[in-house]
Amino acid sequence: MKKIALLAFISISVACSKQTKNTQITGLVKDLKKGTLYLEQVKDTTVIVVDSFIVSAEEPFLLEVELDEPEVLSLRLDKNSNEEDKIIFFAETGTTDIQTTLKNFSFDAKVTGGNLQDKFAEYKSYINKFNDQGLNLIKTNLESLATNNKDSIAAIQKRNNNYLKRKYLFATNFAINNGDLELAPYIAISELYDAKISLLDTINKSLTPEVKASKYGKQLQDFINTIKKDSLY
Repeated sequence: MKKIALLAFISISVACSKQTKNTQITGLVKDLKKGTLYLEQVKDTTVIVVDSFIVSAEEPFLLEVELDEPEVLSLRLDKNSNEEDKIIFFAETGTTDIQTTLKNFSFDAKVTGGNLQDKFAEYKSYINKFNDQGLNLIKTNLESLATNNKDSIAAIQKRNNNYLKRKYLFATNFAINNGDLELAPYIAISELYDAKISLLDTINKSLTPEVKASKYGKQLQDFINTIKKDSLY
């Protein structure tokens, strides 16, 4: 009886010592029979692995991380080869579910989370269309360079400038319209880092006090301060 009581006590102690983190990433990678999933987070400009899940059969996965505030994380798949892929998403405390396939890991990803992730997905659906236009322009430009068609090269350069202007204005307007979400400063520092300082300032002024005090809000302010300081020299 004493041994049973001791074992029961040890079991309870182990269960209590295993604390569940406040953010869970669940999901399934269809057709993945073997591989490793890595949950990644950016800490001081360095990408670190905060959790991993070894897949030995087509099965649901569970990854965990402790978050102090909403944050962009990435789910990376290493299929025991040199090929790697990532799914970028906005995580909040609670559960985020990711359903995807082995064949098109990032492209087929359907992420279900909070309001931030919904807005992030909406933004990416639009910005991906701009990126497709940019790829087409690059292809056309390479073809013109190959034939040394100066008129075509000049025309493509003009189209590219207009494309970048429209892309930056869209990103700026989307951020301004969502100034109450951490997504707004994230867009500024991840998509508009090489844009005019006036666009960054406009976004920064649209942020609510809560968002200004967030991780990405502080990063945006520091980035703006650095640019303005460097411009004085």
